[in-house]
Amino acid sequence: MIPRSGPHGALINRSMLPVKLVSAVLVQFVVLVIGSSVLAGEASAIPSIGRVGTGSYARVAPTGARRPPETIYAVDTLCPPFPTNQWWSSVLWTPLSDAHYPHPLAVRAERTGLRVFYPGPQIIVTSRSILASMPGGSEDLTIGHSHIRSFDEARVETYSDWFVTVRFGDFKTGMSLTYGHGSPFVYAQYRGGTARIVFARKPEIWAGSPAEHAVAITVNGKHYALFGPRGSKWIAVDDSTWVNLASESPVFSLALLPEKSEKAFALFSRYAHSRVIGTEVRWQYDPATSSVVTTFNYKTVEYEGSSPGTLFALYPHQWKNTDVKILPYEYASVRGTMKLAEGQSFTTRMTFPGVLPVLPATPSWNRTIVDRYLEEDCTKTRGTTGDTYWEGKWLGRQATLAALATENGNRAVQQKVLRQIQQRLEDWFTAAEEGGRLKSSRLFYYDGRWGTLIGYPAAYGSDTELNDHHFHYGYFLRAAAEIVRYDPSWADASRWGGLLQMMIDDIACRRRGDSHFPFLRCFDVYAGHSWASGHARFADGNNQESSSEAMNAWCALILLGEATYDTALRDLGVYLYTSELYAINEYWFDVSSENRPRSFDKPVVGIIWGGKADYATWFSPRPEAIHGINWLPFHGGALYLGLYPEYVHRNYEALVAHKGGPNWDQWADLIWMYRALDDPQDALRQFSAAAGGFQPESGNSKTNTYCWIHSLLDMGRVDRSVTADHPLYAVFRRGEHRTYVAFNLRTVPVTVHFSDGTQITVPPGSRIAIQRVTKRSP
Repeated sequence: MIPRSGPHGALINRSMLPVKLVSAVLVQFVVLVIGSSVLAGEASAIPSIGRVGTGSYARVAPTGARRPPETIYAVDTLCPPFPTNQWWSSVLWTPLSDAHYPHPLAVRAERTGLRVFYPGPQIIVTSRSILASMPGGSEDLTIGHSHIRSFDEARVETYSDWFVTVRFGDFKTGMSLTYGHGSPFVYAQYRGGTARIVFARKPEIWAGSPAEHAVAITVNGKHYALFGPRGSKWIAVDDSTWVNLASESPVFSLALLPEKSEKAFALFSRYAHSRVIGTEVRWQYDPATSSVVTTFNYKTVEYEGSSPGTLFALYPHQWKNTDVKILPYEYASVRGTMKLAEGQSFTTRMTFPGVLPVLPATPSWNRTIVDRYLEEDCTKTRGTTGDTYWEGKWLGRQATLAALATENGNRAVQQKVLRQIQQRLEDWFTAAEEGGRLKSSRLFYYDGRWGTLIGYPAAYGSDTELNDHHFHYGYFLRAAAEIVRYDPSWADASRWGGLLQMMIDDIACRRRGDSHFPFLRCFDVYAGHSWASGHARFADGNNQESSSEAMNAWCALILLGEATYDTALRDLGVYLYTSELYAINEYWFDVSSENRPRSFDKPVVGIIWGGKADYATWFSPRPEAIHGINWLPFHGGALYLGLYPEYVHRNYEALVAHKGGPNWDQWADLIWMYRALDDPQDALRQFSAAAGGFQPESGNSKTNTYCWIHSLLDMGRVDRSVTADHPLYAVFRRGEHRTYVAFNLRTVPVTVHFSDGTQITVPPGSRIAIQRVTKRSP
């Protein structure tokens, strides 16, 4: 899977290609680039089965299996693989899209053109939601075509990392509209006509003139600028309809202005026809400072004398962590205040807090009790194979049990559980029965029309809608990481690495332009977090519920990359983990209490949507579920939940108040473990009062609950003020003492340097080192 050579801990500067225009033709076998090697799917005696190393996958869907739709709304020149799970994905899935939310704008492809709406001034707060959605009516305005009153469909013409171009009509008569995350502009190019703008009501003109190419207007209390080509003018067909009269070069740009002022109008005029034709993200993990530097680049083409570059609005997780000059203009959004900047790129710097394979054994562990819990938990066999989600949760649970057995010195249980998960994974990674025929379940199928890997039995629309792949497969990858900790050769290309790499690439392919999987399928590089829905066909846009299950997947990539010397995979995991962490703390948790309206009194939301934030889940109205769905599963990569103990306290106390006391109807184990990040003594008290009679959440275990609480009891709270130059680290503080923890999954000793001057040397071979010192003065 991953080369066993190369620089250890090297800095990776990932250079990406720009706009994604794939012209490759799918072949009958999968070719995967793994590290610096190429792995080709071997020919099989059975055409329906592809082989990669020891593993195999289905080339045809098993009998009775459901698949994503055959029709994909993209222009003919755009070939698979297609991006799903993006903020704009509904354009691909429907003839005319559902609402989608690039922010600060909201847009929707309709028969009359692209409807544009600014939700910021109309945010609604209820007891359970913050709503900034596009209404069902016609406000604010629609960008249409002067010669076509109705379109049957809109198709994706091209896309880049956070922009998309949608074509209405055909190549001879129609329009192509380009818009993207953070952009206050919509750019249009017309064929066989010019811009036709239909307003919700008669607009107020306050700058420029319809007799000129540029004019500023207010409609519904929102301020827009309309920019036709130079020499053109606007004519009012009626009170609410304008058409741009241009003799040639029929380009048009719409801009959402942050305020009603000549100064803002002049600023936007400078960039009005600097059309964004490509966007590109690059990331770099710097171990020396434990930081992730992410660069966002814009490729523009200048028309009509516009200035190079563009204007862009930054989300809170971006403007709080960038050194780009912020202009004195802002937009309101459901994510909080967006701040305007200008240029051709900007950079963010974020701190990576480290991950662990497992929390270490500490003195308060009663080894006899841990062994008893291990035996009890390990007697609960999985039985028949479940769907990819529930099978995955079981695999993740077992991986944590194996790690805890190692920490407790119980080799017998560790080996037993490792054999269980290895046999189970190898079964899933084998598409043929013993007789050579294609299996009907417990296998993965590659769908070449969309460019995706689908596991059967599927769950929650992971087959027909391509939902939740990073949730499901993240558990599989976490289990694989536990095997690879002790046997890195299991992930070699000649063994199971090919299927493992296909699973990684399905959710987070790092190679832009890959012919089989889209770039970072589940991750939104500008929003900073993942999306769960494959099709995003909702009035509120795309959504993600369990951000913590996304973090579980990215942690698995870090562990796999570190154990197999694949620094590119490790750094991909570090980038995804760190970016999503910052987004979680801003939008799911709002740890700073700065991003939500003050009238919304909940300390957490269960689901983030494009157009709203919900104190809810997809499956339960209980507060335990709403809070807990963004905690599970608890593992060595879940310590980020404790980076802000003061917020942990606030979140927990709100849950207690909602319940009228610590009276938990479900998921008590998860609540105790979360409580332990702030007050492990109280967590232990509640755990002990249950006397082992509780039923843990299905992806958790009594062993994990006991060990987590007791480890934090000894080590204290997570200390975010200290970092390390090695990815597998954590620092804790209890009273006057700090505890430094580092794991080494490689075959040579590693000396880990912490930012406060402490250093520890960790022996090779999945080993751990712990050092406790008296807390130093800042």
